Amino acid sequence: MTSQPGAAEAVSCQDCNYECSTGCTGRGELKQMSKSFKAKDLIITPATILKEKPDPNNLVFGTVFTDHMLTIEWSLNFGWEKPQIKPLENLSLHPGSSALHYAVELFEGMKAYRGVDEKIRLFRPDLNMDRMLRSAARVTLPEFDKKELLKCIQELVRLDQEWVPYSTSASLYVRPTLIGTEPSLGVKKPTKALLFVILSPVGPYFSSGTFNPVSLWANPKYVRSWKGGTGDNKIGGNYGASIFAQNEALQQGCQQVLWLYGEDHQITEVGTMNVFLYWINEDGEDELATPPLDGIILPGVTRQSILDLARKWDEFKVTERYLTMNDLIIGLKENRVKEMFGCGTACIVCPVSDVLYKGENIHVPTMENGPKLATRILNQLTDIQYGREPSDWTILVS
Repeated sequence: MTSQPGAAEAVSCQDCNYECSTGCTGRGELKQMSKSFKAKDLIITPATILKEKPDPNNLVFGTVFTDHMLTIEWSLNFGWEKPQIKPLENLSLHPGSSALHYAVELFEGMKAYRGVDEKIRLFRPDLNMDRMLRSAARVTLPEFDKKELLKCIQELVRLDQEWVPYSTSASLYVRPTLIGTEPSLGVKKPTKALLFVILSPVGPYFSSGTFNPVSLWANPKYVRSWKGGTGDNKIGGNYGASIFAQNEALQQGCQQVLWLYGEDHQITEVGTMNVFLYWINEDGEDELATPPLDGIILPGVTRQSILDLARKWDEFKVTERYLTMNDLIIGLKENRVKEMFGCGTACIVCPVSDVLYKGENIHVPTMENGPKLATRILNQLTDIQYGREPSDWTILVS
């Protein structure tokens, strides 16, 4: 038998007993490959026993899960299978699956919010879908239709909508994940994959409901990402490799790592968050600055939202520019630094109060300055997320 992958015509191979990459069934038939699943084909199997909902005031991030999950299988031979929503269950994986050995996997993080009007909203999920597809390409996992996946996620959230906390200080965390499942120890592009989505109700990042500033450990001996690497993709390898440095930061009496890069010690990210500096720059201008998306910075949804808001306000300069530890130190010595904060889906905004750098504790006067800007950003974003302010950044689920 001779055939070329992707051939459109049927092949004659009655004597062949395996499924080749053209989708041949071994009976001279060519099975139509699906380049993407469709939400209209969604198969829903409701759980017969529903779990008790947790108290939204006592939620620990990512430890409680809802009744259902979304799963979609893919293979090189047949493309995407029909999507399924079914009761939450453990995955069954071959121990040789590429995700387990070579981190051929990716994930996303987004939230569903129950608004003051009782309606459930997703916040800018199109940006998460864009990033997920980019991550899939980077780790050689299959492409999919972003709009169809979002429709499937909406159905999952709709089915488990009672798990969206009745609270404006809690939400439902949505975790789409795509993993390579080919049972092979070869380091190669996988021929099988599984896309799944699980949901977890989460409480406020700050248990007190107010800002708690964090201290950072800045040491260039550990690097989160590098040029030509995968730092601008949301893949598990980026996070697992950061835990060692995070533990050392805790040993140094700090709460998070301030990731530095290059000989000039560029400021890149804070823990698992993007970072912003609000200051009077070298030219005497009020400026909100964050590192540029040059391949080592994760394009965060909250990061983009803060940039969009600040540019809409048009009250100060907003830039994506390189910032170094020397820039920060000089700015502090000259009393030009107003606020420094991290940002992300989990916390929205996280103020920074201190940086331990080269054995010296450097104080950042974020809290002394309000923090007026960080508070304003937090308030406007949560107003949008919980429906207090209408916005085209949200999509209604129910």
